[in-house]
Amino acid sequence: MKNKTWSLLLLFIFAIGTAYAQDSMKTKKERWNAAGKADKLSDKLYRELNLSKDQHKKIYDINEDITKRRDAARQNTTLTSRQRMQVYQQLDAERNNRFKSVLTSAQYKKWNDWEMTKKASLEAKMDRKQDKRQARKADH
Repeated sequence: MKNKTWSLLLLFIFAIGTAYAQDSMKTKKERWNAAGKADKLSDKLYRELNLSKDQHKKIYDINEDITKRRDAARQNTTLTSRQRMQVYQQLDAERNNRFKSVLTSAQYKKWNDWEMTKKASLEAKMDRKQDKRQARKADH
Protein backbone atom coordinates (compact mmCIF):
# COMPACT_ATOMS: atom_id res chain seq x y z
CA MET A 1 0.00 0.00 0.00
CA LYS A 2 2.86 2.34 0.85
CA ASN A 3 4.49 1.83 -2.56
CA LYS A 4 1.22 2.57 -4.33
CA THR A 5 0.78 5.81 -2.39
CA TRP A 6 4.33 6.92 -3.21
CA SER A 7 3.83 6.00 -6.85
CA LEU A 8 0.65 8.05 -7.03
CA LEU A 9 2.34 10.98 -5.28
CA LEU A 10 5.31 10.87 -7.66
CA LEU A 11 2.98 10.64 -10.66
CA PHE A 12 1.04 13.66 -9.40
CA ILE A 13 4.24 15.67 -8.88
CA PHE A 14 5.46 14.70 -12.34
CA ALA A 15 2.16 15.79 -13.93
CA ILE A 16 2.26 19.16 -12.16
CA GLY A 17 5.91 19.66 -13.17
CA THR A 18 5.17 18.84 -16.81
CA ALA A 19 2.25 21.27 -16.91
CA TYR A 20 4.41 24.00 -15.37
CA ALA A 21 7.22 23.37 -17.85
CA GLN A 22 4.83 23.63 -20.79
CA ASP A 23 3.45 26.93 -19.48
CA SER A 24 6.93 28.39 -19.01
CA MET A 25 7.99 27.25 -22.51
CA LYS A 26 4.90 28.87 -23.99
CA THR A 27 5.78 32.14 -22.25
CA LYS A 28 9.33 32.09 -23.64
CA LYS A 29 8.05 31.47 -27.18
CA GLU A 30 5.49 34.24 -26.93
CA ARG A 31 8.12 36.66 -25.64
CA TRP A 32 10.16 36.32 -28.82
CA ASN A 33 7.77 38.05 -31.16
CA ALA A 34 9.07 40.89 -33.35
CA ALA A 35 8.81 43.45 -30.54
CA GLY A 36 10.61 41.17 -28.09
CA LYS A 37 13.43 40.42 -30.52
CA ALA A 38 13.77 44.11 -31.40
CA ASP A 39 13.81 45.01 -27.71
CA LYS A 40 16.51 42.46 -26.90
CA LEU A 41 18.80 43.52 -29.74
CA SER A 42 18.18 47.23 -29.19
CA ASP A 43 18.97 46.95 -25.48
CA LYS A 44 22.20 45.13 -26.26
CA LEU A 45 23.21 47.81 -28.75
CA TYR A 46 22.21 50.51 -26.25
CA ARG A 47 24.67 49.07 -23.73
CA GLU A 48 27.47 48.13 -26.15
CA LEU A 49 27.44 51.31 -28.23
CA ASN A 50 26.44 53.81 -25.52
CA LEU A 51 23.43 54.99 -27.50
CA SER A 52 21.50 58.12 -26.59
CA LYS A 53 17.80 57.74 -25.76
CA ASP A 54 16.89 59.09 -29.21
CA GLN A 55 19.27 56.67 -30.95
CA HIS A 56 17.89 53.79 -28.87
CA LYS A 57 14.33 54.59 -29.98
CA LYS A 58 15.34 54.83 -33.66
CA ILE A 59 17.37 51.61 -33.49
CA TYR A 60 14.44 49.85 -31.81
CA ASP A 61 12.07 51.00 -34.58
CA ILE A 62 14.48 49.77 -37.26
CA ASN A 63 14.96 46.43 -35.53
CA GLU A 64 11.23 45.92 -35.04
CA ASP A 65 10.50 46.67 -38.71
CA ILE A 66 13.27 44.39 -39.99
CA THR A 67 12.31 41.61 -37.55
CA LYS A 68 8.64 41.72 -38.58
CA ARG A 69 9.58 41.49 -42.24
CA ARG A 70 12.08 38.71 -41.52
CA ASP A 71 9.45 36.74 -39.61
CA ALA A 72 7.00 37.22 -42.50
CA ALA A 73 9.60 35.82 -44.91
CA ARG A 74 10.20 32.86 -42.56
CA GLN A 75 6.49 32.07 -42.50
CA ASN A 76 6.04 32.49 -46.27
CA THR A 77 5.86 28.89 -47.47
CA THR A 78 5.93 29.89 -51.14
CA LEU A 79 9.56 31.00 -50.89
CA THR A 80 12.34 28.52 -51.57
CA SER A 81 15.16 28.40 -49.06
CA ARG A 82 17.37 30.29 -51.55
CA GLN A 83 14.74 33.02 -51.99
CA ARG A 84 14.30 33.25 -48.24
CA MET A 85 18.07 33.64 -47.81
CA GLN A 86 18.06 36.44 -50.41
CA VAL A 87 15.28 38.24 -48.53
CA TYR A 88 17.29 37.91 -45.31
CA GLN A 89 20.38 39.34 -47.01
CA GLN A 90 18.38 42.25 -48.42
CA LEU A 91 16.92 42.97 -44.98
CA ASP A 92 20.39 42.84 -43.39
CA ALA A 93 21.69 45.29 -46.02
CA GLU A 94 18.72 47.58 -45.38
CA ARG A 95 19.34 47.44 -41.63
CA ASN A 96 22.99 48.38 -42.23
CA ASN A 97 22.01 51.39 -44.34
CA ARG A 98 19.40 52.53 -41.86
CA PHE A 99 21.82 52.12 -38.94
CA LYS A 100 24.34 54.36 -40.77
CA SER A 101 21.89 57.25 -40.56
CA VAL A 102 21.38 56.80 -36.81
CA LEU A 103 24.80 55.82 -35.43
CA THR A 104 27.95 57.90 -35.29
CA SER A 105 30.82 56.64 -37.42
CA ALA A 106 32.58 55.20 -34.34
CA GLN A 107 29.40 53.46 -33.17
CA TYR A 108 28.73 52.11 -36.65
CA LYS A 109 32.28 50.75 -36.93
CA LYS A 110 31.97 49.04 -33.55
CA TRP A 111 28.59 47.56 -34.53
CA ASN A 112 29.89 46.47 -37.94
CA ASP A 113 32.94 44.80 -36.35
CA TRP A 114 30.62 43.00 -33.95
CA GLU A 115 28.44 41.81 -36.86
CA MET A 116 31.48 40.57 -38.83
CA THR A 117 32.73 38.62 -35.82
CA LYS A 118 29.26 37.11 -35.37
CA LYS A 119 29.08 36.14 -39.05
CA ALA A 120 32.55 34.57 -38.99
CA SER A 121 31.59 32.55 -35.91
CA LEU A 122 28.36 31.40 -37.57
CA GLU A 123 30.20 30.40 -40.75
CA ALA A 124 32.73 28.41 -38.74
CA LYS A 125 29.89 26.65 -36.94
CA MET A 126 28.20 25.84 -40.26
CA ASP A 127 31.49 24.52 -41.65
CA ARG A 128 31.90 22.21 -38.65
CA LYS A 129 28.36 20.89 -39.15
CA GLN A 130 29.03 20.32 -42.83
CA ASP A 131 32.27 18.48 -42.02
CA LYS A 132 30.39 16.23 -39.56
CA ARG A 133 27.72 15.44 -42.17
CA GLN A 134 30.34 14.57 -44.75
CA ALA A 135 32.21 12.39 -42.26
CA ARG A 136 28.98 10.52 -41.46
CA LYS A 137 28.27 9.98 -45.15
CA ALA A 138 31.81 8.70 -45.69
CA ASP A 139 31.39 6.20 -42.82
CA HIS A 140 28.23 4.73 -44.36
